[in-house]
Amino acid sequence: MTLPFFVYGTLRPGEVNHDLFLRGRTRSEEPGRLADAVLYEGPGYPYAVEEPGAGVIGGELVAALPEAYEGLLAELDRLEEYVPGDPRSLYVRVERQVVREADGAAVPAWVYLAAPAVAARLRARGRAIAGGDWRARV
Repeated sequence: MTLPFFVYGTLRPGEVNHDLFLRGRTRSEEPGRLADAVLYEGPGYPYAVEEPGAGVIGGELVAALPEAYEGLLAELDRLEEYVPGDPRSLYVRVERQVVREADGAAVPAWVYLAAPAVAARLRARGRAIAGGDWRARV
C-alpha cells in the first residue's frame, strides 16, 4: 500500500532531515493536520502522541515519487528507529486520517507516532508543544 507520509518535525520543508531524505524524491508536499494528537519535545526532534480530543498537529502530507517509495519507506523507518514488533522502537508507523488544508479532505497517510513506552513517559513528564506546530516551538 503506497500511502503519503505525514511529517511534523525534522522532515518538514526547511528542517534538517527534509533535504537529506525527501528532496527530489517527492511528487507533492502540502500542508495537513493530524487530529487527536499532541506534539511533545524530544531531544532535537518531536514526538506525536495520540490523545483523543486533545489537540491537532500541523505538518505536511508528502507523496513520494512511485520509483522512490519503497526505498524511502525503508529509510524513514530506519530514521525513526521503527522496527515492526520490536518493543525498543522509538516510534510506530501507523495509518491515520490526515486532513489536507487545501480542500479539507481526510486522506489516509503513514504517521510515525511515539511508541507505547515512549508515549507513556511523555504523558507522565514530557513537555507538550503548544499549538502542535514544531516550527512555532519556543
